[in-house]
Amino acid sequence: MERYDKLVRDNIPSLLDEKKVPYEKHTADQEEFKARLIEKLGEEIAEFQEAGSPEELADVIEVVKALLELPEYGDVEAIRLKKRAERGGFEKRIIMKGEKTS
Repeated sequence: MERYDKLVRDNIPSLLDEKKVPYEKHTADQEEFKARLIEKLGEEIAEFQEAGSPEELADVIEVVKALLELPEYGDVEAIRLKKRAERGGFEKRIIMKGEKTS
């Protein structure tokens, strides 16, 4: 039997209940929630890199949106806009090659 210990979407316990699948659950405190979201982001990014599907991208966005709700990330949009104003976005599709400097 496969084991898991991860953050799941809110409706997963109900879906498992309907199928009569046993599980344990608890509600994460703020610190654990942040750590589990970051872990989940890595998982979802890896799945998106592998599949490249809209569904996997939607999962990445859902995790990012949850992270943006945390107080410590409340200014991320302002930071994003500042960086965009200074460095631009990705509309021009520019690919660069060269040597990295430290």
